[in-house]
Amino acid sequence: MPYKKFCFLVIAFVLAITGFNAYHASQLQFDYDFDHFFPEGDPDLAYYNEYRGQFGNDNDYILLGIDAPGSVFEPTFLARIDTLSQFLKKQRHIVEVVSPTTLKNPVIESFGVFEIPYLHPYEPEKLKTDSALIFQTPGLVNSFFSQDGKSVSIALKTTPNLLKLPADTLMQNVHAEMQRLKLTETHVAGKAVAESIFVDRMQEELAIFMSAAIVLLVVVLWLTFRTWWGVALPLIVVLFAIIWALAIMKFFGASIDLMTVLLPTMMFVVGMSDVMHILTRYVTEIDFGTPKMQAIKITLKESGFASLLTSITTSVGFFSLVTSPIGPISNFGLYTGTSVLLTFVLAYSLLPAMMILLDKPKMHRPSKSGRSWFDILGNLFRKVVLRRRLILYVSAGFVLISVALISRITINSTFLEDLSDDDPVKQDFFYFEEKFAGVRPFEMHLEAAPGKTLYDLETLRETEEIETYLSQTYGLNFMTSPVTVVKALNRSFNGGGNAYFKLPETEKQLQRLTSKLKLLAKKDDLKALIAEDGKSGRLTGKMPDVGSAKAKIMNAELNAFMAKNTDPELLQTRLTGTALLMDKNGEDLTTNMMLGMGTDILIVVLIALGLFRSFRMAIITIIPNLIPILMIGAVMGLFGINMKVSTSIIFTIAFGIAIDDTIHFVSKFKLVTLKEPSVFKAVRYTFKHAGKAIIINSGILVCGFFTLLFSSFDGTFYTGLLIGLTLIFGIAAEIFLLPVLLLYFYKPAKQKKNGMVLKEKTPELQRELVP
Repeated sequence: MPYKKFCFLVIAFVLAITGFNAYHASQLQFDYDFDHFFPEGDPDLAYYNEYRGQFGNDNDYILLGIDAPGSVFEPTFLARIDTLSQFLKKQRHIVEVVSPTTLKNPVIESFGVFEIPYLHPYEPEKLKTDSALIFQTPGLVNSFFSQDGKSVSIALKTTPNLLKLPADTLMQNVHAEMQRLKLTETHVAGKAVAESIFVDRMQEELAIFMSAAIVLLVVVLWLTFRTWWGVALPLIVVLFAIIWALAIMKFFGASIDLMTVLLPTMMFVVGMSDVMHILTRYVTEIDFGTPKMQAIKITLKESGFASLLTSITTSVGFFSLVTSPIGPISNFGLYTGTSVLLTFVLAYSLLPAMMILLDKPKMHRPSKSGRSWFDILGNLFRKVVLRRRLILYVSAGFVLISVALISRITINSTFLEDLSDDDPVKQDFFYFEEKFAGVRPFEMHLEAAPGKTLYDLETLRETEEIETYLSQTYGLNFMTSPVTVVKALNRSFNGGGNAYFKLPETEKQLQRLTSKLKLLAKKDDLKALIAEDGKSGRLTGKMPDVGSAKAKIMNAELNAFMAKNTDPELLQTRLTGTALLMDKNGEDLTTNMMLGMGTDILIVVLIALGLFRSFRMAIITIIPNLIPILMIGAVMGLFGINMKVSTSIIFTIAFGIAIDDTIHFVSKFKLVTLKEPSVFKAVRYTFKHAGKAIIINSGILVCGFFTLLFSSFDGTFYTGLLIGLTLIFGIAAEIFLLPVLLLYFYKPAKQKKNGMVLKEKTPELQRELVP
């Protein structure tokens, strides 16, 4: 048969491409770089890139927090800290170590510079005096010593953009040394450490989710079809589509990150839609006794167009994310949308080829006493019709309640927001906020006005006024700037006494200090704060992670303060840094979400207009899918789930997926109305014939997304939870609300003058309602 030869060619061609793609897909790398979440094309990002090119990154550091058995001023404990500090200085990729035992107070005399250690670990008799001096010295407590005197912190400056492998090696060495020194109560924080842990988690979760999705689908497919091919064929089609999509990612130089790690699991779930509609329709025809080839032709004819439309709407939902300025979200939308289209291609090429080559399936027949899907759906349809007005009232009530609760949603994001509060990494994060200054970086660019330098006394006083506000009002727990450098130098010139940790009172006194500063201008630690010409510099610090919503208010108040109290003829400032850029991610969330939703709705409207030439039908198609979206917004508002990067994409994705079943329903309805003039009979027939595929397909989708609830990442958890709930609400809307809307408001062109199709119980309706 020519059909079979062609099918063999199709399968051979697909297998060859899949083998080639599988090799390239296996070469994909995992990546989690916080910088990739900065909004691309943003002027503030361009400014920060130039800024850190001059002063360096604000997050190339690792913090070690170590708890003492008692007081941190115990000689034995300090000796261990000093040993650890010396060990850290010798490690690769560590540029600088600042430790409690390496801190020194420089004293400048006429005949030289003396550096007096703040601590004398090996001279116990001095430790009492040392501790008193430390708690009197600005900048040491909350930075290297906790307020309660029971914990110390060591700051490690690392090489820029430390990669995972060297970061892992470094931390293995550090943990081994701390264990050898019996420093058991330790905590670690830092960009390189968090990124490395995130990559490890992504690898683990990818394997877990893939396995869970496969097991789930095998069980559901077996229960649905009770045949080996009903399990094997869908898995082969979707697995091949995933391999093709991952290979495309590799060809375009993409990596698997916190967003694209969801792609395989999402495709196992979402990609199954077309396959399930095809197989369900095929099985139905076989059950009716239709010959195999004719059953395949009918299936492809009736399901093909609807599947094409649903693939378009689903992929558009993902493609709309490409407009996001956040790289990982844009890539996720691009490659997942591409995967949806690849699944459609394979579902209508590879799947029919395998169906043709396989023998006609022997279906599992229910017992005579059992109830078929048609019986169940027919009974359900009667109940829907009987309670049609109640369904409309309940739906309207849900809309009103949802709108009220949506207003409670806030846009807010935090550092490490994708980790739950009880995660060990997050617990270390909280540790540094509780014991020390915090880990949220603060960056302000300082620029002296033309003809001025940052070393001018007037400019220094302007900067000091800003520092006072940041310390007393803004909440910055630790900071350093040209002012702190000058104050420290002033103290050094005056015997190291803390009373002199202040700005000089006269220009003459300042000139003595600035002449020394100019000699030190080329030192790396000073270059990280002030440019060699003294024209620009930075004010940097640490603070608790207050969240983007509060930070936005705080920054607005800070800018207002500086506009009122800072003289631009002396000093010009601008906020910058990684924290500011991460906060800005939330500013465009609503816009991007509405753009994606609007695009999806437009596509659905065009589809409805193309099928029915009716705006009324377009509205009927959209309503059952907007209500679940409103309800999921209500869930977020009710339970205080913030709108952030990871949750903002849920609405667009959920709408694009949920609309699939509606399109299958109305497409089937359109085909039926071509042969059946009675709207009631057309809706009833469509309900009974499309309902099975809708319920099974949605059930698979819900279960598949709920596997994401086992994720340790909050973003992944909420993606699974909220999209799963949306689909549950969507099933209810498809089964209960959509038929009622069609019965009440759909008007065939030839019946437009006759009012609504369904007013009261007609004789036909009465017969349908008879048990």
